[in-house]
Order: sequence, then C-alpha cells, then structure tokens
Amino acid sequence: MTADPVSPLAAWTDRLTALAPALGVREVPFRSQLTVRVSNSGAIAAMGGALGVVFPADACTFTMDTGPFGAVEVLWLGPDEFLVVAGPDLQAVVEEVLRGALGGERGSVVDTSAQRTTVELEGPHVRDVLAHGCAVDLHPAAAPVGTCVQTLLARTGVILQVTGPDRVALLVRSSFAGYLAAWLADACTEYLAVPFDGSGTVVFR
Repeated sequence: MTADPVSPLAAWTDRLTALAPALGVREVPFRSQLTVRVSNSGAIAAMGGALGVVFPADACTFTMDTGPFGAVEVLWLGPDEFLVVAGPDLQAVVEEVLRGALGGERGSVVDTSAQRTTVELEGPHVRDVLAHGCAVDLHPAAAPVGTCVQTLLARTGVILQVTGPDRVALLVRSSFAGYLAAWLADACTEYLAVPFDGSGTVVFR
C-alpha cells in the first residue's frame, strides 16, 4: 500500500488562504503535463484532433477545450514546443494518443507531470501583486486573456497564463513552489486589511 502523494504547497494552505481578500490563491496539483516538440503542421493538427483541442497557432498564447480526456489545455512555449495539460492520472493515455498522432514525423512527447505544480491567483490586485516581481508587462492591453509566457517571477522560472481579467495561473517547478508561496505572502502585504487609528475600523491600502 502506497501513501497518498502530498502536494508541494500542502503546508502552505492556511497561509495562502489568509491572503484573501488581497488575493485568492489555490494550488491545483498533480495535473498531467506532457512536453511536445513538433514542427510539422500536419502532425500538430493530428495531435489537436486526437485531444479535441486545437494547438495554439500564435506565439505566447494557449488554447483549451473539452474533449475525450476532459478539459485539456495546450500552452505555446516556443516555435516548436508545446505543453499539454490535462487532469490527474491521464499522462500515460494522453502520451500514447499524442505519440500515435505524431506517427513517423520528427518530434517528441515527454511526460513532465512531476516537474511543476499549478498555482491559481484571482482578485482585483492580481496583476499589481505580480508586477512586484515580474518584468513582463501585465497590463490588460499587453497581456489579455489567453496570454501564456515563460518568465521569471521573483527569480523563479514560471509559465504564466492569463486565464481571466483578474485571474492568472502560474506553473512553477515543485521544488520552488514553497519559495514562490513565501514571496506571494510578502508581496500581498500592502493589499491586506490593517487596523486604522486603533479604532477597530478596518481599511484597505
């Protein structure tokens, strides 16, 4: 009998919950993640058809849809590199399907599920908080919904997805997840409620 896996941020649940209402933070661990390297347009189309989601054609974007494997996202990471993200425990079957769709074309499909965990951030201050440690312009005009970039956040490599007007998903290496959580807790400090003049009235900065 094997023990249930422990998510990288299991010990941070209470501290991250306490960041509300400045920022809603939720870890989504154990998602299936497969790194795909392929440049042939026919193979890319075949992979998308097998998954039920079209691969992104534009740089720095992602696509998502619901198909035979439930909700699946495909993130553009480079001119011939994509990250396919699906629900937990689907990596083996998704890898098999992707390899079958690749056929004899040059490319690779690698299970990288253990590399990263996902941290979802939501709230009116989400872009302001991230701006403290990210060089990417996160203004809605420059980073609209659908944006996906690889960048550094507080010296930690992340994949950043803009999933809503006030919602962002961060894919971070599991070994750096605790560091990222500590940074988020510090970066949110100025947006948290504090007592004012000792009167018991709570205001927000």
